[in-house]
Amino acid sequence: MKIYTKTGDDGNTGLQGNLRIGKSHPRIMAYGTVDETNAALGMVLSNSLDDDISEILTDVQNDLFLVGADLSNPNLNDSKNRVSLDMIEKLESLIDKFESELPPLTNFILPGGVIAAAQIHYVRTVVRRAETLVVNLSEKDEINSNCIKYLNRLSDFLFVLGRLINKRNNQEDILWKI
Repeated sequence: MKIYTKTGDDGNTGLQGNLRIGKSHPRIMAYGTVDETNAALGMVLSNSLDDDISEILTDVQNDLFLVGADLSNPNLNDSKNRVSLDMIEKLESLIDKFESELPPLTNFILPGGVIAAAQIHYVRTVVRRAETLVVNLSEKDEINSNCIKYLNRLSDFLFVLGRLINKRNNQEDILWKI
């Protein structure tokens, strides 16, 4: 199979169900930014990370493929490849687990620290943009609302993970100076 099909040369692209829409459609912008999130996580994974963090981030990458598949299928009657509440609850469980390793927040923190933590904070901002675009899509088309919930929880998880990576590397949170 060739990687190029030339079917998108007119500015349209295919969705599941053999539907075609413009490449600037909010649906494409939304799942394209989910794909950008996945690629940014791939850069984070190029660092030397603790095994548990690498495994979790690889699982998140797989989840993000599912989010993209969900968003690329406007037929909500098709129940395969949909974001589930279990995926959201898994992130919540990880947040709770990792927060227990961290000192309580007493102030806003600045993104940064060791390279992997700084990269995680960057990925968190890409997730926030993806979430905004998915919300925008939901205002125009019906979508699986779990996609929004998952992305919202993922950004929370990445915030905690950035702090955890710094702590495990003996880097204190960088506090916002007011």
